[in-house]
Amino acid sequence: MTGRSSLRLPLSFSPFTLLILVVLIVSSACSSGDGRQRRGNSNSAEDQTPPIAITVAKTEARNVPAFIQATGSLIADESSDVAPKIAGKVANVSANVGQFLSQGAVIAKIDDSDQRRALAEAQARVKQAVALVRQAEAKLGLEANGKFNASIIPEVRAAAAGYEQALAELRQAEANEKRYRELVETGDVAMVTYESFKTTRDTAKAKANAAREALDAQVNTARQNNQAIKSAQANVEAAQTEVGTAQQNLTDTVVRAPFSGFISARPVAVGEYVSSASVIATILRSNPIKIQIQVAESDVPSVALGRGVSVQVDAYQDRSFAGVVTAINPALDQTSRSAVVEASIENPDNALRSGMFGTARITKQGGGIGIFIPKSAVYNDQATQSYRAFVIVEGVARLKVLQLGPEEGDSYQILDGLNADETVATSNLAELYEGAKVAV
Repeated sequence: MTGRSSLRLPLSFSPFTLLILVVLIVSSACSSGDGRQRRGNSNSAEDQTPPIAITVAKTEARNVPAFIQATGSLIADESSDVAPKIAGKVANVSANVGQFLSQGAVIAKIDDSDQRRALAEAQARVKQAVALVRQAEAKLGLEANGKFNASIIPEVRAAAAGYEQALAELRQAEANEKRYRELVETGDVAMVTYESFKTTRDTAKAKANAAREALDAQVNTARQNNQAIKSAQANVEAAQTEVGTAQQNLTDTVVRAPFSGFISARPVAVGEYVSSASVIATILRSNPIKIQIQVAESDVPSVALGRGVSVQVDAYQDRSFAGVVTAINPALDQTSRSAVVEASIENPDNALRSGMFGTARITKQGGGIGIFIPKSAVYNDQATQSYRAFVIVEGVARLKVLQLGPEEGDSYQILDGLNADETVATSNLAELYEGAKVAV
């Protein structure tokens, strides 16, 4: 039949069923129309959102050193239990715990009355010994500190003069004996006359020998007296040694710091009796300070004297302290299979203290390439407990989750999440999101 709809309904549909089908078709058409309208409105609003203003920076590839990381404790470069050199009662204590002392500064003083008395006695003995030297010199006719010469001693000179006179008489007697002996041989003089001159000669010879012995005796006596001078001078030197010892004992009553450092303990008080085994104070040298770390057996070959070390402690998490390796124990611990390594660290402000726990990084030979970005480009997302950055690609922010490495100045090393020479946002990070449009 022309002019009618070609729709043919099954004869089995009831009027009620037809009514329900019509309602469903109309509702579907209306819902589809509203959805198209909403999507159109949404796209329009997104297109009208202004871009977020940001600043940007480039990721940078840098050479990074390889290192060995180990932990250990800080110890003083030097530690000394200062004890007095002599026994006595503590008269004064000048240092307190925590006080910094320069080398040679007074820590305490021992009562010095006994040492002063001993010094005075030793000085008196020196004067007495010097007086004995002068007496021995005067006996020989010498001036103070005069040089010994036996020939100028009066007794020796008198003996020498007597000997010379005896020699002269002997020479005269020998000449007379010779002349009269010749006259006897020619018969000009009687034998009895010759015998008289011969006897005179023999007497003169005996007298000369006696004079010689007297001279030798006087010389020996002079030498003995000179030896007495030397002995007296030796006594002077011994007495002067006693004076030096007494003066040193007096000096030792003052207990001084053996080196510059801090007092960590002072177990004595004024009035206490101490001996040379008593500890007056404990002093620590903390600049430089040392760290002792244990390095695994596999890393020991990579450690060498003079290698650079970077140390961090919990008390100063924002600081790194530089040092160098100064000692490597040649023996490994049999339990841990590690070697103890010491490093010296400059500590001019005494920020590092003995006993602190530290983490040390020892530089190794070689290294690699690391990716670095400014700290301002890293966003700490508290909701996800992750570090994030936004890479800017054609004006659109792309979210990157980062794995941070160590700090280096104002930058972080990125272990994972970024590549070199990428553009990253450095401001308004809290406003950015994946796909956000930005304006630089």
